Amino acid sequence: MNILQVTPSFHPAYVYGGPTRSVYDLCCDLARAGCEVRVLTTNANGPDAVLNVDTTRESDFLGFRVRYCHRIKDVSISPTLLRLLPQYIRWADVVHLTAVYSFPIIPTLLICRMLRKPVVWSPRGMLQRWQGTSRPGLKTIWEQACRLVSPRKLVLHVTSEEEGQESLTRWPGAEIAVIPNGIEIPDKTAQVNGHKVLRLLFIGRLHPKKGIENLLAAYQRLNGSLAMPLSLTIAGAGEPRYRQQISERIKQSGVADRIQMTGAVQDQDKENAFLNADVVVVPSHTENFAMVVAEGLAYGIPVIASTGTPWKRLTEMGCGLWVDNDPESLAQAVRDISRMPLQEMGLRGREWMQNEFAGEIIARKMMAVYESLIERPALHTTL
Repeated sequence: MNILQVTPSFHPAYVYGGPTRSVYDLCCDLARAGCEVRVLTTNANGPDAVLNVDTTRESDFLGFRVRYCHRIKDVSISPTLLRLLPQYIRWADVVHLTAVYSFPIIPTLLICRMLRKPVVWSPRGMLQRWQGTSRPGLKTIWEQACRLVSPRKLVLHVTSEEEGQESLTRWPGAEIAVIPNGIEIPDKTAQVNGHKVLRLLFIGRLHPKKGIENLLAAYQRLNGSLAMPLSLTIAGAGEPRYRQQISERIKQSGVADRIQMTGAVQDQDKENAFLNADVVVVPSHTENFAMVVAEGLAYGIPVIASTGTPWKRLTEMGCGLWVDNDPESLAQAVRDISRMPLQEMGLRGREWMQNEFAGEIIARKMMAVYESLIERPALHTTL
């Protein structure tokens, strides 16, 4: 089965957060499962930066090939990608498209419609809305244009029931496939530090929708109210202006000596951040999946996640808390979890990830969606 992944950015462009990681992991898992996988993408690495990669030919990865195309402007505008799209789409049995409000989206949908190629489309939460959503009017116009050019054989891939329900309000009548992101289960697990210090970790993109201000306000409320000392590490990158706002807020908090901002972490630094944490906190206003929850659980770390994330089962599975993301609710959740058996909770979470979210399990589910689209009768398409 030939699978073409079309995405505006790709590994190692982790400035864009969890979606980049999840697409890369899916490609690896599909290749291991026997699929022929090619990726068509750009060298984008943020609004003003590009990856140091070869943009003249395909690059070989772990069992699949990637064609990086030079990005000339933000939102991944690339004439080279546009030129290559038809030949790559002709090669594919199924096209898997990632993102929504980006240059490759409409051309990919249109060419797939013309060539009668089935599409699995992963919005990665971009069809969801929250009170801070930017330019909602322009996004609605873009969505209408996407609907006009979409192929008949199209499935929206969402990572949670919540994302599916919200996406249907933007794309009424769409066929939905709910498949969570796969997770690589690390060999190591975090070690609880014997309640000497309760080490909280936020790890992710610095953005207003992540609820970091509420986490900082909760941390201030907790000052001196626990039976043990408390520390908070904030790991992630974001827009310079917003990053500075968070830094200033920490300085004015009165507890700045116990809050560390590390910037973005990858590879060994990211692993070390997890291994040296007791609780991962994810206070987002909205998330389609929140990869960091799965990553934390895979390392054996209990998680406090907000009700803006689709992780209600944290409480059911006995490996964390699912709470409102206002400061008092977050603070109370930290108080509660500080009295819980963190190591036992973490091991339950790790087992949950192994049983339901391991990459090979998710790859098989995705392949079943691909196969169902391929087997459907071709429909006549007119423009």
